[in-house]
Amino acid sequence: MAAATVITMSSVQIEPVAWLWTGRIPEGKLVLFDGDPSAGKSTLTLDLAARLSSGTPWPDGALNNAGDVLLLSAEDGIADTIAPRLEAAGADMDHVHALTEVPIIGDDGKTRMAPPTLPRDIPTIRRLIRHHGVRLVVIDVLMAFLSGQVDSHRDQDIRRVLHELANLADETGCTIVLVRHLNKAGGSNALYRGGGSIGIIGAARAAFLVARDPDDPERRFFAPTKSNLAAEPPTLAYRLVDSPAHGCARVEWEPEPVEYTASAILGSTSRDDHPSVAAVDGWLATLLSDGPVPATEVYRQAEAAGFSIDQTKRARKRVATLRKDGMTGSWIWSLPNERTKGAASGDLPSSPASELSALPSAARRTVRVPKPRGRREV
Repeated sequence: MAAATVITMSSVQIEPVAWLWTGRIPEGKLVLFDGDPSAGKSTLTLDLAARLSSGTPWPDGALNNAGDVLLLSAEDGIADTIAPRLEAAGADMDHVHALTEVPIIGDDGKTRMAPPTLPRDIPTIRRLIRHHGVRLVVIDVLMAFLSGQVDSHRDQDIRRVLHELANLADETGCTIVLVRHLNKAGGSNALYRGGGSIGIIGAARAAFLVARDPDDPERRFFAPTKSNLAAEPPTLAYRLVDSPAHGCARVEWEPEPVEYTASAILGSTSRDDHPSVAAVDGWLATLLSDGPVPATEVYRQAEAAGFSIDQTKRARKRVATLRKDGMTGSWIWSLPNERTKGAASGDLPSSPASELSALPSAARRTVRVPKPRGRREV
């Protein structure tokens, strides 16, 4: 009988975490992308695949060591959707591969071709990773590739499959990205919004939400929901823009991170009574039309009017300016034409961290302010 394997910690040679995308996507691990069907998950994953294939820097400017990519896609056509999107994103097409069919032996003993399934075809994926030197595997969407014997809502079933995938990632050093749709349960806790068992996000070492901006349907967010191996990175924003030469959309990233968390995004988009941008902006402009108002008073009146703190802060960035009163040290909101008056008296520019001091204490605990990356307007 084989003996159990026991490792004494003093014998372990400590290794640093290796990164595919520094601080966001680790090498040799399972990573999860969650989002609604129309959020642009597939276009985003192909943008990242294209960057890896060509060695193009990551969207936040991080260095990127080029490598091959293996795609398993259940929802998009290779010729009319995936290939054009990759070309539009600048992929090196020689280094992107798609697994579409595998040979299987039927009940009649004859060999036929069939779509890959998990966990049956993990050995095939392993061979392809080693043959092509693949550094990234994308499985889009996970549920479509689970065999009929796997119940994605049964924790024991899904953990068995994910354990094999995690071992595959660890053995090969290849990152495996699993794409999921959101469930219909509602709620703002991003950890519980992905389809299937909670064991799926439990097995992932990093996870991200792909979602529309609640205030701008053409804008998308790439927001971390889980980061086991590093500090949680800031949310990034992007848009899908037309690429007429390729007949498809491509991703255009914004240069600066944004002050949204995954839970805040889901909380905004899940409310049926979410007010329109025009309603919030109009209310704030009216409030400030008679002159500057202290931030604490703005938040108090916003709550009375039925607007959340997040909605009010977003409206301030579109409609108003923030300055510090030189006499009292309190933060003041005003319309843009009032800003110049405040500047003449030596008021200081605002910062995200400073604005927190004006929030009610309960709200202050739920707002995460990313570390500043250079000087930028807030």
